[in-house]
Amino acid sequence: MKLSILELSLVKKDQTRSQALANSIELAMYVETLGYYRMWVAEHHNTPYIAGRAPEVLIAAIASATTSIRVGSGAVLLNHYSPYKIAEVFCTLNELFPGRIDLGVGRAFNRPAIDFALQQTRKKITKGNYKEQIDELLCWLGDDFPGEHPFASIGLHAGQSHPELFVLGSSSGSAKMAGKKGVRYAYAGFLNHPETAYAVDSYKNSFKRSSDPYGIMPVVPIVCLQVVCADTEAEVRRQLCPSYLLNHNLSAGKFSEPFLSPDEAFRHLGYLPEIEYYERGSRILPRIIAGTQGQVTEQLSALSLDLGVEEFMIQDVITDLAARRRSLELMAPLCLSSPVNQGTY
Repeated sequence: MKLSILELSLVKKDQTRSQALANSIELAMYVETLGYYRMWVAEHHNTPYIAGRAPEVLIAAIASATTSIRVGSGAVLLNHYSPYKIAEVFCTLNELFPGRIDLGVGRAFNRPAIDFALQQTRKKITKGNYKEQIDELLCWLGDDFPGEHPFASIGLHAGQSHPELFVLGSSSGSAKMAGKKGVRYAYAGFLNHPETAYAVDSYKNSFKRSSDPYGIMPVVPIVCLQVVCADTEAEVRRQLCPSYLLNHNLSAGKFSEPFLSPDEAFRHLGYLPEIEYYERGSRILPRIIAGTQGQVTEQLSALSLDLGVEEFMIQDVITDLAARRRSLELMAPLCLSSPVNQGTY
């Protein structure tokens, strides 16, 4: 099994954004020693308590501080940018750090003013055609524009130095689209956990081999989950408090609330969250995979078998840095386990 990290660069109320970014770099160095396979960094705009807004910058910083872990975007919001520019940026990153860069692309819409600010043309907010943008990006990376295409004479000049391309999504629709195009896929189960099994099946069932500049594609997606692990169930419930408070705030339309410590979050919630456990064979995921080392190991191993996936990407909202390190340390032995025998990719 492969375990990876999806990093937000959370800014606690007593921290600066510089400290949050430094924490992300230090975490990458730490999880590399534990055997984690990738660290992806997110792109969030106009969010005061998430420092991850420019993944290409943070990727370079993390890759410079590490030696083997793969580093990538989770995700670059392709709907706002030129596919050619994104291809150039990530090919450059892979030229700097050969064989270690992942280009995860997705799409997201913010408030209209933010989307307007991100656009190059200010005549209107253009949402573009996401499928066409993916096709164009594939052509840039594969040097595969038809001869009559106006971009056919433009070279990316990347040789064989390409990042690995992933489409990221949170619906069965994005899974089917990625499968039909024959590109790698990562499913955001932390955003839409009830549809996880269906999205995984949709990707596998719709997958078509395509001309791929990287070689043979995997037919299994990465599944991204929220996971919290601690030494005792009582500590697990305590560390769940910031995540539950975040969910309450988002449900109430409070998008700019600070991330609190576990004890502060508990005081706001007024209760300790109960742990929901994944049951083998159900294929119905809880919102957060949580528990002690043995419980989380059992749940992730069962999920790997039930879904037929080989890599989980872990996101968490653990605001206590020592507790976060301990959570990832407790899960690290899974990096060496192989509950699913589907070959490597």
